[in-house]
Amino acid sequence: MEAALVSAATGALKSVLGKLATLMGGQYKRLEGMRGEIKFLMDELTAMQAFLLKMSQEEDPDEQDKVCMTAVRELSYDIEDTIDDFMQNVEEKDTKPDGFINKIKHSLGKLEEMKNRSRIGNEIQDLKKQIIDVGDRNQRYKTGVAISSTKNTTSTKNAILDPRALAIFEHVSELVGIDEPKAEIIKLLTRENGCVSTNEQLKVVSIVGSGGMGKTTLANQVYQELRGQFKCQAFLSVSRNPDMKNILRTILSEVSDQDYAATKAGSLQQLIIKINNSLVDQRYFIVIDDIWDVDTWDVIKHAFPMNNCSSRCAFNSEENCPSYLEDISDQILEKCAGLPLAIIAISGLLANTERTEDLWDQVKDSIGRALVRNHITEGMMKILSLSYFDLPPHLKTCLLYVSIWPEDSIIRKKDLIRRWIAEGIIHKEGRYTIHEIGEVCFTELLNRNLIQPVNTNDYGEVKSCRVHDMILDFIISKSIEENFVTLLGVPILTIGTQSKVVRRLSLEVSKQGYSTLPTKGLVLSHVRSLNVLRTYDEIPSLEDFRHLRVLELKNCNRLKGRHLENILRFFQLRYLSLKHTIICELPEQIGRLKCLEILDLRDTEVKELPASIVNLGKLSHLFVDHGVKFPDGIVNMQALETLKGVTVSKQPFNFIWGIGQLNNLRNLVLHFEVDSNYEDIKEERNKALVSSLCKLGTQNLRSLTIWKGSNLLEEPLCLVTLERLITRSWCSAILEVPKWVSSLKNLQQLRLKVQGVKQNDLNILGALPTLLILHLREVTKSNEKLRISGEVGFRLLRIFIYDANYSPLDLMFATGSAPKLEKLQISFVRVGKAVSLDFGIENLPCLITLRNSVKGDDDNVEAAKAAMERAASRHPNNPSLLFERIHERGIPGRY
Repeated sequence: MEAALVSAATGALKSVLGKLATLMGGQYKRLEGMRGEIKFLMDELTAMQAFLLKMSQEEDPDEQDKVCMTAVRELSYDIEDTIDDFMQNVEEKDTKPDGFINKIKHSLGKLEEMKNRSRIGNEIQDLKKQIIDVGDRNQRYKTGVAISSTKNTTSTKNAILDPRALAIFEHVSELVGIDEPKAEIIKLLTRENGCVSTNEQLKVVSIVGSGGMGKTTLANQVYQELRGQFKCQAFLSVSRNPDMKNILRTILSEVSDQDYAATKAGSLQQLIIKINNSLVDQRYFIVIDDIWDVDTWDVIKHAFPMNNCSSRCAFNSEENCPSYLEDISDQILEKCAGLPLAIIAISGLLANTERTEDLWDQVKDSIGRALVRNHITEGMMKILSLSYFDLPPHLKTCLLYVSIWPEDSIIRKKDLIRRWIAEGIIHKEGRYTIHEIGEVCFTELLNRNLIQPVNTNDYGEVKSCRVHDMILDFIISKSIEENFVTLLGVPILTIGTQSKVVRRLSLEVSKQGYSTLPTKGLVLSHVRSLNVLRTYDEIPSLEDFRHLRVLELKNCNRLKGRHLENILRFFQLRYLSLKHTIICELPEQIGRLKCLEILDLRDTEVKELPASIVNLGKLSHLFVDHGVKFPDGIVNMQALETLKGVTVSKQPFNFIWGIGQLNNLRNLVLHFEVDSNYEDIKEERNKALVSSLCKLGTQNLRSLTIWKGSNLLEEPLCLVTLERLITRSWCSAILEVPKWVSSLKNLQQLRLKVQGVKQNDLNILGALPTLLILHLREVTKSNEKLRISGEVGFRLLRIFIYDANYSPLDLMFATGSAPKLEKLQISFVRVGKAVSLDFGIENLPCLITLRNSVKGDDDNVEAAKAAMERAASRHPNNPSLLFERIHERGIPGRY
């Protein structure tokens, strides 16, 4: 992935280089005399960027390199602030005067312009001097001997202290919870009787997971169990930066019974040939531990011949706890989240702690901060460090950004991605949108277990996450070390020494709260992100925060209009969230925030947007409550990609017409006041709305959500670009699936409420070529037998949710239908003696999950449950079954 504009490794260097290139352009002719100095800055900073990227891959750089890296990063932020100030002044001075008085002011302004030009010249010279000083200072104190010595020392230290290397020496009696995964791995490697066949081809099994999960310990226990069945066996560790020749020599030594010294160093090809020759007719069992990349495996795997000798490759004691400590012990284990090394580290700490509730409670409360304060837990830090340094630069920055949120916070995925966007941490790449890139980054952090899913919707999409306390502790320490985030208001935070020059400020108020902002001694003029995450008695003054890019005031219930009076000074502001505040109006000058990209006004008291809002030419995401009135001129907001909360009946006619002119709009959420046939819209507005939607549907519209007023879909719409169509309503429903829906050739997700689902409705929906998720809600039973066959379609459907609205349901999947369906959920079905829940699931070859909720008499519910269990047990996939009974009050419960 191309380098981001801003990263934890390189600071703002990428952004600075782009802006310096702009200063070399024709728009800034006044700087022609300084182009030599600007070119020098660009060349030096380009070299520094390469240096920082290279050093960011070093797990433990020497102290001098750390000092140099910090100096360069900090300098990049200061340079960007200087350039931004200059560009802002030029833009203000270039505004054409209108009227006699303004022309006089413009003439006087030229004198100020000369001063500004002189000032920027002096600042560029000063920046040039600072860059030279950083380079000279690093070179002045750096010697080849020191570098070599430091690296050798570091390498030796890492080899000694890596806690995973000691995992293979753990006695089985000391291991807890390993029996089940061990048995599973052995089953993969052997036949059912636990023995290895003598005439199978080479079998390879992978054990995958993040650091600290116990992979090495598990692999070793399997190795010890099976090694006796093989003539040749070996267990070796590769590491992040492997010496391939030494690794291959070690393998050769193990499988050929030679001393390591006797293997002789040769080329990689020679070593691979020798290993092949030694194993060609042998049964062997090799465990390759700690592989970090595909390239390493691609070399090693060639050493193992594909013979028919059944070779294999594979990459409980309790201490009595006093009853009065059992609850605290359970809470401590929960905080360790099942990470074996975390449990071991905390157990070691507790073993040296007096058995009192107060002291153990202190240990529990300190787990989130303990890793850098207790030497016993340093091993866990090392493990997390390995996982962290395996991340590409952009993911490291994405992960460090999460340290802004307090411990145990639930972080909404979309909020996190928008913050990454506003900070310049991720950017558009190729044909993918910037939000899609954010989704990829979020998923990758999930897959690496660095963040944990919290809330998942019915369609399997993760909507929010949290960070395990120990991982949070690690990334906080890294954030502070690199001056990426400054945390205030955390009483137990004792990690390192935070820099006095603040770049991103997070105010995490404890339960006791603070009456004033504890910022004494801090330099706030270069803060890029201000996050007030819990309520202060008084909102901090924003006077000093001139260079803000992100302002998060969510949940600040004391926020008043006066706090936003000087918002114009935030000329670089890209993200503004006033969500969950009592703010009732926006200042008119908000329209002059030329860089603003994301504005969130949900759950506020704002009822009308100022006329100047349409001047926000870069605003791409706007979120408001339903009922908010927009001004005329929406057509000017051509950067809009997301527009959520438009109450159609509240808007002027020109606004409804103008929506159709938003060529970049991708996500639109409409609200209707009346939950019926959108009676709140006059005829001319209805025509304008249909016309606008049809225009959007042939441009870039990808997602349309309609709250109430779902009868709008009965109009002849043209939405060929749509990928997601959602209707949400308590009462209104369409009579049938409209025929125009068959034109939605790109539709992937559909949620509809229909009066009574009929066979023809399923025929229309089944023909949609790209449909992945279908959620149907039925209002009244149609009394039709619903049959889904191969002719009906649903060729790509993965998830099907059907809400029967407490009616009987006669639905059957025939042979060849829905061949890709993985999740089937049939909800709110009334069962009786004559009602069968035989949906033909045996004809769904990919089914993984089956969920039913039913209502009825005890006997009928019991019979339905037994029928579903039999059907699931007979299915080749043995899908998981969740069966719920709906009680008379409509409350589902496990049955």
